[in-house]
Amino acid sequence: MDLADLTTLRLGGPAAHYVEATTEQQLVDLVRVADEAGDPVLLVAGGSNLVVADHGFDGTVVKVATSGVVVEQDACSGATVTIAAGESWDGFVARAVVEGWIGVEALSGIPGSVGATPIQNVGAYGQEVAQSIASVRVLDRYDGTIRTIMAADCDFSYRHSRFKAGPGRHVVLSVTFQLRLGDLGAPVAYAELARSLGVEQGERAPSARVREAVLALRRGKGMVLDADDHDTWSAGSFFTNPVLTPEAAAALPSGAPRFAQDDGTIKTSAAWLIDHAGFTRGYGGGPVTLSTKHVLALTNRGSATTADLLALAREVRDGVERAFGVRLVPEPVLVGCSLD
Repeated sequence: MDLADLTTLRLGGPAAHYVEATTEQQLVDLVRVADEAGDPVLLVAGGSNLVVADHGFDGTVVKVATSGVVVEQDACSGATVTIAAGESWDGFVARAVVEGWIGVEALSGIPGSVGATPIQNVGAYGQEVAQSIASVRVLDRYDGTIRTIMAADCDFSYRHSRFKAGPGRHVVLSVTFQLRLGDLGAPVAYAELARSLGVEQGERAPSARVREAVLALRRGKGMVLDADDHDTWSAGSFFTNPVLTPEAAAALPSGAPRFAQDDGTIKTSAAWLIDHAGFTRGYGGGPVTLSTKHVLALTNRGSATTADLLALAREVRDGVERAFGVRLVPEPVLVGCSLD
């Protein structure tokens, strides 16, 4: 099995051993057996956040294909929804909108699985999964136990969690969300989305309209998977938005976006830095280019290798650092490869 067949970038060499887990018990057993044998394990579900080396993975690749949704709902406490790690994230969001579960509608169109979302605290258009996750059920590979970690103990922050901080330790088995009930989505926190909906930031709109607007915005940026569109052969946003000290933010050009954070830091836009460092849409001209729709995505034009992708990523990262003194950090998980 080539990992190129399992990732949205369509890149990556062969797996030494490939297995598929369709139940939670299978997933636990497969990981435990591999761990006892000292065999490296790579978990793959949607494959939307992976960059895999051309030489592949010399270990066991476990495809997380678990399924199941359990709902507890009442008018007072809202909906408590527990979802297996292998379920489609966007499938869950679509159902949430239909059912009137509020709090994930702005996360429409994000590829990948439910189990991947707490690892990097997936977010978009002013929402993060941390805002609605109640708990995460995991296999702790350090001691082989299964435990439930409450949201307060997940150490969520911008594109970060305790699971990302300790890579490889936890296998997410299911995620429980606590969602309000209603027809109106959560207050719209993102200016671009508010403009698209014709509302002010902080106002609410029907969740179905929010989903439609987000999908339209994402399609316009090549961020909704389409096999016929090479702009979607990507890992989504390749770099995270830098979070800077006030001094570092002050050194940026006057036009650079600045978003004050609760801890006193300043977030800026990776896309703005890339574009203003001279890397415009479609930059590259080879088997890997920046998306023709959005500079934050690195795309496989059909004949690329992972080495090609990393070469362009380094060029962009280093160019931004030379121009602005800010070192961009990759968002996808790099397997068997590095930007250094």
